[in-house]
Order: sequence, then C-alpha cells, then structure tokens
Amino acid sequence: MADKRFHLAWFMNFTPDEWREPFGQGGLPWDGRFYVEMAQTLERACFDYIMIEDKLMVPQTFGGSTKASLNHGMMVPKHDPAPLAVAMGMATSRLGVVATMSTMAYPPFMMARLSSTIDSLTRGRFGWNIVTSAEDLAAQNFGMDKLPPRDQRYEMADEYMEVMNKLFASWDSDAVVLDRDAGVYADDTKVHTIDHVGKYYKVRGPLNTVPSPQQRPLYVQAGASPKGRDFAATHADSIISVASGVASMKAFREDIRARAEQFGRDPDEIKVLFCVTPTLGETDAEAREKYQRMLNSPHFITDTLASLSAITEIDFAQYDLDKPLPEKLVTNGESGTLDKFQQWGSGKTLKELVVDGGGGLVSSVELVGTPDTVADRMGEIMEEVGGDGFLITTPVLRVSRRFIVEIADGLVPALQKRGLARTAYAHEKLRDNLLEF
Repeated sequence: MADKRFHLAWFMNFTPDEWREPFGQGGLPWDGRFYVEMAQTLERACFDYIMIEDKLMVPQTFGGSTKASLNHGMMVPKHDPAPLAVAMGMATSRLGVVATMSTMAYPPFMMARLSSTIDSLTRGRFGWNIVTSAEDLAAQNFGMDKLPPRDQRYEMADEYMEVMNKLFASWDSDAVVLDRDAGVYADDTKVHTIDHVGKYYKVRGPLNTVPSPQQRPLYVQAGASPKGRDFAATHADSIISVASGVASMKAFREDIRARAEQFGRDPDEIKVLFCVTPTLGETDAEAREKYQRMLNSPHFITDTLASLSAITEIDFAQYDLDKPLPEKLVTNGESGTLDKFQQWGSGKTLKELVVDGGGGLVSSVELVGTPDTVADRMGEIMEEVGGDGFLITTPVLRVSRRFIVEIADGLVPALQKRGLARTAYAHEKLRDNLLEF
C-alpha cells in the first residue's frame, strides 16, 4: 500500500507574538521560552522541523519611514535565530530546528563553523535556511550601499555553497580516532585544507570543528525566480514555496524535480513544502466567521502591506487601496513573493490582492474549516500535487499559543487518523526523518 503521509513543518519569526489579540502573550518576554515550548508542542505532534525566518534591518520602505514597522511590531523587533535554534534543539530530541542565516552577513568559514556547532549541539537536527538577503537596508548594515543584482547574488551564493561543502568535507568522517593508548585525538592525515580561491571567496580551511552528526546541516531554500529555482534544485534538501493554488503547487514541484534531474540529483531527495495558513473552528461556519474577522481586522491590510514592502522594497503605501496597481512592479528584492502577490492582469484592487488567499503572502491554498474538513482538503491537495508536505504559518507571521494548540491537538490528530501524518519519529536525525517518506 502506498504511503500517503506527507511532511509537516512550521515557519515562524523570533518576533513578538499576537500581542494585540485576546489570546496573545502581550508581546512576549524575550527569553525565548514561549518558542521553546512551541517547539516541544510541535515535537509532540511529530513535525519534521520548525524554521525561524530572519531579516537584518529595521524596515522603512512602507510610507518612507520606520513608523509602521515599529508602531505595529511588524518584522521588528526580530532577534537572532541561531541562539533560539540551539535552545529549541536542546529542549527537544527529535524535532528539526532550522535557522535562517544570510550569505551576505556571514563569511563562509563562520557559517560552516556555526552550523556544524549547532548540528552537534542538537545531535544532528539542525538545518540552515539559505538566503542571500534581498534588502538594500540590510546591505547598509554590512558596509554596502546596496545589494548586488539578483543574478550576481545567486552567482556568489553558488560559490559560497561550494566553499561550505568543501569545509564540511575538510574532516574525513573517521578523522576523530580517540586512541587513548597512543594519545591521538584526531588523525592529522584525515583533516585537510581546502585552499579555495574563487571569484568571490578565498578560504584556506580546514574547519576547526569535528564532523557533526549530519556531516552538514540540512539545506533549506525558498528560491522562486528561475535563478532561485536552479539554486534550490542544485543545493536544497527541502524547498519552501508559496504558490497560487493547487495547479501552481503541482507545476512548481514538477519544475523543481525536473531541474534537479538536470543537475544529476535524485528528485526524491528534495522535499518541497508549501506554506499554508489554516483557520480552524469547531464548525465550518465558525471557522469561516473567524477567517472573515481576520481579513476585516483594522490592522490586517496595513500589516500585510508593511511586511510586503519590507521584503520587496516597494512602498505600497503610495498606491490606492481601492484601485488596481498601475503597472507591473519589478524589484531587486524578493521577486517571487512580489509576483505571487500582484497577480498582474487580474484587475483586482490592492485591497483585494491583500485579502485574496488570506493575505496573498504566505498561503498557497485556502484552508478554512474544522480539523476534519481541513485534514480532508490537505489530503486531497497532496494527492493532486504529488507531495511532499506543508509548512504551516500565520498570515502576518505572528503566532499565539491558542493557534499552536489548535494545530497540534486539532489538525494533526485529524491528519494522523487519516494516515496522512506520522504518529512517531522513526529516526533521530533531521535529514533521516525528512527522507523517511
């Protein structure tokens, strides 16, 4: 009998929770415990991994100032994901922890060393979400006036990954011998310099960390442009995507798998997870009412547009909410997100674009109803798409304890009852669990 199960992961920010809402925590204490407890809950629900997104600036594109971001707590404050990933990993035993870290911000040696260390601390459950950064404001925090063009960023990132893989291989897997009688900790003949000299990077190596349990972290990527898809199909173990409906999900996955084959990879070793934002209720009508209430929230439109402005570097405050966008927008920022949002040629007003799909930013399909209704729909979608799973999040990336419990204790049991989600982990390491089915 074919395995119907699909993978589940969670996409979050180390930012304030749903601090304005009745079931929020009021802005969180910043000790990380809320998110550590969240990780423990997701492990109880047998999620593959939790991914912490990141940006490296205080946004000021929307309205030309930092007002919307700071007043609304939108994308700022945002704390560093790497220490939180360690805290989550050390409080769990099976859940994968994935941190977003930018190739712009870390020299390859430091990135490899940090990732190797976290993979050891989490006993083989660390993943790295690879980003090049897409905001000039972030570049200006690292000594640049603006980012290189997107194609050049991916060219740099390809060489960056070449260096990373060489560094992870600079210690043979059996280099640590621990021969107490001979007084030898590591065999020096099995640790090698990499002597990389390329167009963008020059790195001697070797790493000064021992091989981690996975040898290298799980690579996660979210490229949506043609260059981004090539990069993801070349390097990623798991790809995260936001599509516009089931047909687009299927087309994206098939495209990634075809590219992977062209690059000599087994496409079954790449797990594509699609972002969704379920809205759950005790009845379908209650869930629908809850969904409409979210869309009609006085903050929803502004929060969504402020977030979109930050990652695309386009000021959406300049456009009339009740009119279509006047032209097809282009960006050197996150172009895949922009293209999905603007739906150029649809004739929808800017407000309709925001409302469409629960925000137009983070949900590939609409999932509204009871846990049983949503579980049935998720099963139907995965059967049509062909795999590989879902990445659950919230519309503006703020989460409440109530929403976490609705997913873990409502939706996941409904999926498990249908044989669509795992009921126990088969392995200790993240990559092994991801490749289980």
